Amino acid sequence: MLLRFVRRRVSAIVVGVALVVPAAWMEFGARIDAWWLEGVALVLGATGMAILWTGLTGAASDWVDPEEF
Repeated sequence: MLLRFVRRRVSAIVVGVALVVPAAWMEFGARIDAWWLEGVALVLGATGMAILWTGLTGAASDWVDPEEF
């Protein structure tokens, strides 16, 4: 389901930004001291950046024929 989702580039960019912005706020702007909230922010930020990057660059093919070079 996630692999099909990242094929839609615009929605992947929107969801990636929607995950990165609150994660960045929790890491840099919020005054929280709970260790688990920092972990959640880290996971949300990393997931959001991965989805955002895939939306920006497109999904890479998993196989390249050596004859194409």
